[in-house]
Amino acid sequence: MTTRSIRNLLAPVLMTLAACSSAAQAAAYTMFKDPNCGCCDEWAEHVREGMHAEVSVTQSADMAGVKDMHGVPAELRSCHTMIVEGYVIEGHVPAADIARLLEERPAGVVGLAVPGMPIGSPGMEMGNQVQPYQVIAFGEAGYSVFASYE
Repeated sequence: MTTRSIRNLLAPVLMTLAACSSAAQAAAYTMFKDPNCGCCDEWAEHVREGMHAEVSVTQSADMAGVKDMHGVPAELRSCHTMIVEGYVIEGHVPAADIARLLEERPAGVVGLAVPGMPIGSPGMEMGNQVQPYQVIAFGEAGYSVFASYE
């Protein structure tokens, strides 16, 4: 077998591997949102820009069902829910905190949440108005503060 024939045989395999690799890198984050919520779209844009990620949006009139299905505790709920590499991201979590979660992958953490809709959090900007808020990690061990914003 010549070098040329080997290259001809390997070319389709290498192209397939490259396509799979690109698909994995461009894997979409899936955000579930109520069709009538506009702040969710603003937050998705924050994640797209902050993480250089694709965010696919799934409209759902049954957000409580989505949150139940993904194990979001009632006291940590907000308007939208996103699934990222197996983690649950609830509400207006800053992109930097999502990136940190994906880098650190802390044991026992299922997801991050910003309960409610604090003014000044990503997607909830209103001029210079800002409410302090916390990003809460949740999972097997309960809750812990992952980040605080004054």
